Amino acid sequence: MRHQRKTVKLQRSQSHRDALLANQVVSLIHHNRIKTTLAKAKAVRPLAEKMLTLGKKKTLHARRLALSALRHNEEAVKRLFEEVAPRSATRNGGYTRIIKLGQRKSDSAPMALIEWVDGPAVEVATPEPAAKPEKKAKKADAAPAAEGSSEAAPEKKPRAKKKAAAE
Repeated sequence: MRHQRKTVKLQRSQSHRDALLANQVVSLIHHNRIKTTLAKAKAVRPLAEKMLTLGKKKTLHARRLALSALRHNEEAVKRLFEEVAPRSATRNGGYTRIIKLGQRKSDSAPMALIEWVDGPAVEVATPEPAAKPEKKAKKADAAPAAEGSSEAAPEKKPRAKKKAAAE
């Protein structure tokens, strides 16, 4: 029986699992959100939240513990302590959010997005519709406009609707 066995093994050895989770947390710190399987996201969440709690303490001991847990990735620890942790300074836990994305096409594994709740403001750039190239004026339309005459171009007649073929 697996009573009170909290560790999710993810079908990996202990060393492989530790490296995987540390790498996932480093990627989360660098990119503020990562796309992974739901099982990995649920396994990453406790470690990520512990690292953020260490980042909020801002002590040398906390920094060394974070370095140890994140495989001595100094750049990630620096970013954690200087950028990520101050954003969540007033929050008492619940620093991450997991968003389910559905199944992956190749193997139908449930996918998820894990991100910081107090992430940086992301500006979503909505692409503006591309300016349509101006249509070339027809010779008939261009001639009166070029001459500056007061006559308007003849209006086109509306098309007649086609009768339904079913009749």
